[in-house]
Parts: sequence; structure tokens; C-alpha cells
Amino acid sequence: SNEALPESIPSAPGTLPHFMEEPDDAYIIKSNPIVLRCKAMPAMQIFFKCNGEWVHQNEHVSEESMDETTGLKVREVFINVTRQQVEDFHGPEDYWCQCVAWSHLGTSKSRKASVRIAYLRKNFEQDPQGKEVPIEGMIVLHCRPPEGVPAAEVEWLKNEEPIDSNLDENIDTRADHNLIIRQARLSDSGNYTCMAANIVAKRRSMSATVVVYVNGGWSSWTEWSNCNARCGRGWQKRSRTCTNPAPLNGGAFCEGMSVQKITCTSLCPVDGNWEVWSEWSVCSPECEHLRVRECIAPPPRNGGKYCEGLSQESENCTEGLCIQDKKPLHEIKSQNIETASDIALYSGLGAAVIAVAVLVVAVTLYRRSQSEYGVDVIDSSALTGGFQTFNFKTVRQGNSLLLNSSMQPDLTVSRTYSGPICLQDPMDKELMTESSLFNPLSDIKVKVQSSFMVSLGVTERAEYHGKAHSGTFPHGNNRAFGTIQARNKATYIQNLSSISTTSELKTTAIFGHLGGRLVVPNTGVSLLIPHGAIPEECSWEIYLAITQKESSLQPEGTDVLLGPEVTCGPSDLSVSTPFALTIPHCAEVNSEHWNIHLKKRTQQGKWEEVMSVEEETTSCYCLLDPYACHILLNSFGTYALIGEPISDCAVRQLKVAVFGCLSCNSLDYNLRVYCMDNTPCAFQEVVSDEKLQGGQLLEEPKLLHFKGNTFSLQISVLDIPPFLWRIKPFTACQEVPFSRVWCSSQKPLHCAFSLERYTPATTQLSCKICVRQVKGHEQILQIQTSILENERETITFFAHEDSNYPAQMGPKAFKIPYSIRQRICATFDTPNAKGKDWQMLAQKNSINRNLSYFATQSSPSAVILDLWEARHQHDGDLDSLACALEEIGRTHSKISDITETEIEEPDFNYSRQNGL
Repeated sequence: SNEALPESIPSAPGTLPHFMEEPDDAYIIKSNPIVLRCKAMPAMQIFFKCNGEWVHQNEHVSEESMDETTGLKVREVFINVTRQQVEDFHGPEDYWCQCVAWSHLGTSKSRKASVRIAYLRKNFEQDPQGKEVPIEGMIVLHCRPPEGVPAAEVEWLKNEEPIDSNLDENIDTRADHNLIIRQARLSDSGNYTCMAANIVAKRRSMSATVVVYVNGGWSSWTEWSNCNARCGRGWQKRSRTCTNPAPLNGGAFCEGMSVQKITCTSLCPVDGNWEVWSEWSVCSPECEHLRVRECIAPPPRNGGKYCEGLSQESENCTEGLCIQDKKPLHEIKSQNIETASDIALYSGLGAAVIAVAVLVVAVTLYRRSQSEYGVDVIDSSALTGGFQTFNFKTVRQGNSLLLNSSMQPDLTVSRTYSGPICLQDPMDKELMTESSLFNPLSDIKVKVQSSFMVSLGVTERAEYHGKAHSGTFPHGNNRAFGTIQARNKATYIQNLSSISTTSELKTTAIFGHLGGRLVVPNTGVSLLIPHGAIPEECSWEIYLAITQKESSLQPEGTDVLLGPEVTCGPSDLSVSTPFALTIPHCAEVNSEHWNIHLKKRTQQGKWEEVMSVEEETTSCYCLLDPYACHILLNSFGTYALIGEPISDCAVRQLKVAVFGCLSCNSLDYNLRVYCMDNTPCAFQEVVSDEKLQGGQLLEEPKLLHFKGNTFSLQISVLDIPPFLWRIKPFTACQEVPFSRVWCSSQKPLHCAFSLERYTPATTQLSCKICVRQVKGHEQILQIQTSILENERETITFFAHEDSNYPAQMGPKAFKIPYSIRQRICATFDTPNAKGKDWQMLAQKNSINRNLSYFATQSSPSAVILDLWEARHQHDGDLDSLACALEEIGRTHSKISDITETEIEEPDFNYSRQNGL
């Protein structure tokens, strides 16, 4: 390619070459070479020059012709460029080629044509993400296509159909490959896919689901109804419905009231009343005079009744002297009056006879109905559930169904009988009338709906039958009327009617200059106040508490609250030396799968991030152990640990525990399976709740590794003895969605199973509880227990020594004696040329991160030892500390000599036993 070209080439005189066709930019697809062409007139010769070097003459393909119009010579040249040539070129710019044409007057150069290898990578730089948007909201789906040469063109698909923005003005796909829907419509819901293509290949992104939802809207109010009271104060209402529009696609239901009520006042009806009669009129020619009255005292108002009776009255005014129809007028009047009086008399007598007959029949029927029942229920408080007191009044003597037929009736005195009424759940009782609850017939039926069936959404009700026994109620050994269980009555009363609230998880103590330790028993939460953190001659009352109500910290997305929300205070105090706060957590520690943050609640109630566990900072320090986080802080407040999963392999450790107890139906046995955070305080809460319900731990709890891979949790009961126990069909397995387990916010997951014995003689239960995550970890708990409390083997709950000593003040709170601690600090705080200083002490105690925090402390070694005290509050492993000191190379014998003398002091006797 470096051979010299001919110095003189004959050509037509007087004309420079003119390019009729210049080489174009080209792309090599896969391994196919490309062809560059160049055409000039007049040209005696044309050669290509690539990347500044002449292409060998043999690699040119030349064609020559004559222009018929001008008669000048036209020359066209072709060359091939292969993929290997382009790959072998390493220069500051792309591979390029240019053609040079010669004529008699000189040369002409064409444009540079670049040659590039075409490709399109597989993965999109940004896939579109699914969205839920309200109707008429804006939808923006971002898409960054894979890197490629030439740059990929982007096309959008909706439900596998291409989107043409030219046909829909509401859609714009021109803005940097993004899809913009200006005003979302219901028809815009669907699956959207971004397609990227160039001359090499096509690529398809992940589909993004867009849901356009409609929030519900209220319809117009109806007219106000009429006042419900005909007289006086009442109310009237109006209503509206959430149908304008109705919520669609998960939209929010309307906020506010669907019914409004206001008070109203109706005018009461006033019945009319007669005024007094007027004076008699003048005697008329017919021998009569009149008097009148009006219904105006008061007149009828507001629909009241009109006055009854005559508005005018007449009578003879001549005392019978005036004759009409040849009879004295008063005789005619008296006959009419007597006839009317007889009719009224007979009508009244007939009505009285009928009323008496009806009353006699009613009394007879009532007495017969009372003779069939020996008990009147005076107090119906039994319908409210639980254990109530009922009052019964004895009735007629001689009835065999009375509570005690030999007793003489006393109709003026009520007798009170107390007995437990056992129902499955006060919330699930079916309303029972007094007659159905205390019907003294020989066969009764009571329907009870179990709370377990309610939790499964099953609406069928189980029926329990009982047989009444003769004798005085409520005494007897059997369950009278199918609802009363006398056996273990005291136990039921204690478990159901005398439930006491759990104690507050809070510890308080007064600390001085010597420091101490504060522990919330059986929760794993503790606070270590170092020696010297509190000024001399000062005493502070310090408290440590766990928030029992639902935490105000609501994690976002898939973030998880890993432990309890802990408060230490008072918040206005500040210490001179960092104190150590220990908070248990339920994460499987792995920095590749978790990003764990420490958050603090401000005085305004908001949560702010203090630091990330892996962060380098000098404000505080976090040391993450497998089951607890030890935090060095200078200010009191409310703190919590938040875990952000950064991969599907992030594991949340759950403790699985099974509790059991007899239900009020003696044939039933309830199994309750809990999945809670693997923290002592979460387990303590479940244990306390179960003790109140009479539950018993049936098997040692096991650890389940629950991954953040969106797969659900399955809990099932297996291997139930077929001829001894049974469980309702389709209830032996329960599945819990992933979000319910992963985002439970400290509340333990609880699933209940109800087993039924075939006979009361069965007292042993053997089965398996399988708890597994789909495509994940599985744990099987083998249940082998007696359902009778006096025969059941008790499984001991955990209990640390801190349950007996929630607060320790002074030297006894620390494992390392103070004098030995001072010697260690004096030795390691001093810089050493051999590197045997506090950094080596930190390394030997597995503290390898964020050492700059300790460098800012007045005594780094003292803070390291405080951290050691917090980590070893239960084991007090002084041997490991002594070995660490020996490995560093310090003279352990001097320390041992000091301990020989100082351990003799009473406060430090326990240290000798621990090996330091």
C-alpha cells in the first residue's frame, strides 16, 4: 500500500477532476465486507487512501467510460473493506477512506467516508417501569435503548400492537425515546413495550403495565327526607352514592359520608276544642230556642282533630205548652231521646261482653305458655358473651321443670345463679334469644360460629348438640344445655374474664459518674453508660423503652423495619463519652444483599437518617453482629433500624413457634402458628399474648430464612392421625402473600388451625407443622403433646440473666474491672513504633471498619472496650479478650499480677471466675 504512484498521468488539458460520486459512510454488518465506490470526470486515475495510507493498486477495481456529451474520460473505482481491517485499526478516530483523482492540471480529493462495525447490545440501559396513574393524569414511560452503531431507532408497542403517534395527538413518542401520554384515558391501560432496532438486530424491553384508575366521585345529594317525627324534635336525612364516577381499576373510594342527617322539628298537631255555649236565642214560632258554639278554643292546627259533638243545640222553650201535630212538643222530644238512649245502652253492653271474652282467652293462653317453661330470664346479658351472671325467678309450685320443684315459690324474691357460658369468640356468636338459650326441653341446639372459620372466610356454621340433664341448674358435671362447661371452670374464668394488660416494656434507673447498664428484660435491648460519661457529683435518671404500639416509622417500598423502635432518654441530656445502645435485628447480615440504615425520630415526629451501617462517619458508630446492632451514640432519642434489600437474596430471619390450647368445645383443639421477626422482643410479645389466652408452647421454635424474592409463605398441618383427629376439608393449608410477610411492620403473622377429636378419650396429639417459602427455605415442627394440661410437657421459654437485674450501677455492670481497663487504655492509647496501639486492639476484636471514628475520641481504647462490653453482656468472654492482648504481644504477666491484687476487692470477685 506504500508503493509510489506514477508521476505523470496523461489527461485532457485544462480540467481538474470533478467527482460525480463520492464514497458514503458505511457499516459492516456481522462479517460481510462493504464496498466503497468513487466516480470522477475527467480522471486519468483514481486511488483510495484509508487512514492516511494508500490502498494497494491491486485492491482497486476500476471501470472506464467516455461521457457522450463532453467527450471527457469518466473513471469509476471500487474497493472492499473487511471487518478484520476495521478491527485491526487503532486510531483516535473511526476508520475512514478517501479517494483521490488525477488529471493533467492536478488532483482532487473526495469527502472522507467513515467505516464502522455495526452492532446492538442486548440489554436496555433503562427499561420502562409500570405505573398506576389517575385518569387524565400524565403518563411518562422512559426508555433508553441498548448501545449500538448506528444508534437504534425506538418504536413503542401497546399490547403487542405498534403505536402511531401521528394518529393520536394525545401520544408523543418523539422526546428522547420516551412515551408521553398527555392525558390518561381508560383505554390507555395495557402492557407497553419498547422496541429498539438498527441495521443489525432488534431488541425488546421488559413490558411495563400501565393501569389508569378512576377515583370514585360522589353523586349529587338527594332531596331531604321528611322529618321522621310527627311531633317535636326528629331528624331527616339525605344520601349520595359513589357513582360519579364509580371507582375503577383500584381507584380510591369516595371520602366522606354517604348519608347526612340533620335535626328537624315538626309542629305537633293540636286538636280543636269547643268554646262555651252562647246564650239561648229568642223563642221561635216553633216553640224552640237555640244556642251555638264554635271549635275555636283552640281551633284544630297542624292536622289536629276537629271538635266532636254538635255545634248547635235546640230545646222547647214553652215547657210543653206549645202543641205540635196535636201533641205537646216535649212529649215528642222525650220519645226520640229515650229511643236513642236504649240503642247506646245495648251497644255498650255488647262491646263490654266481647272485651271480657277476649281478655279471658288471652290470660288462658298466657298461663298455658308459662306452664311449659319453668324459668323466666330476667337478665339477658348472656347474649353479650363471656362469663356473665344470670338472674332467674322461680315460678309456680308443682311444675316438674322448675329449678327446684320442692321449694315453695316466692314470687317477690329473685334468686341469682352464676355460671360460665363458654362461647368460641364474643365477636362470632350468633345472636340467641332467651328462649333458645334456656329452653328446658330435653333436646336443644345452639349454633356457634368459630373464629377460625371466620378467618378463612367460610360462612358455614357448625352445629353443636347437647342433652339436658335433670337436676338443679347450673350444678352438675356435664355441660347443661350444650353451652355450659363446668370442668376447668376456674381455668376458663382466669383465661377469658380476668385478662390483664401486659406490662410496659420500660426500664428506669439513676446513674452517676461510675456508669452502669440498663436492660429491658428478655428483649435483647440494652444501654451501656460508660464510666465517666456522666459528670462527677451528678446523678441522672435514665430510661430505656420499647415502643409497643405500631411504630410511626413506615418503611417505603420493600424496606423493612428490622427490629424494635427503641427510646432512651431524657433526650435533652448529653454525655461526654459515647454510650452503647444494643438493638436486636432479624436480618441475615450480608452487605451484598442488605443496605442497613439507622434512623432517629426528631422532636417534630419525623424520621431522619443518622447513618448507613457501612458508612464512614465520625458522628456515631454501628457494629452489626449476626443478631444485634451495637451503636455508639452521644445523644439520647428514639432510634430504629431499617433494612433496604438490594437483591432478591436478602434474607429476613423469622422465628416459627406453635402454641396450642383446648377450645371451649372440649373435642376441639386449637393450633396457632406464629411467624415473627427473629428478635427476643417479638417472641416475648407472642409469649405474653399466648399466656393470656391459655396457650402452651408445643415445640422449640425454629428459624426460617425468608428471602425477598416475592414468593409467598405456606403453612400446613401434616400427618394428622386419621382415626383419632380430623380437620375440616380445605383448611389444612394456608398461604400468605409475600407482601403480608415481608412488610408486616413488627406485627407477628398468625395462622390458626382447628382440630377435632373423635372421642374425649383421645388425649395425645401427634402431627407436623410445615412452614415453607415457595421456592425457598422450609422448616418442619414435630408436634407430640398431651392436650391435658396436667400431663403436658412444659417447654421452657428463654430467659437471660438480665431478667433478674434490669439495671446495674457501678463496677458490677462491667465485665472488665476498672483498674485493668485503665491499664489497657494507658497502654494502647499511646502511639507505638511497632504498630501495637489501639488500632491493633480494634482489629483483634473484629473492628475493621470506620476506624476514623475512634481516632476522634479522647481515649480510643476506652471506646473499643465499651463496644466489647456491649457485645459480651451475656457471655462475658474475658478469655477471648486476654488472648487478643497476648496476640498483640503485650506482656500479659504484668496485667495478671495486677489482677492478683485487685481482684481480691469485693466488687471484682466475679472477674477471677471468668478468666482475666
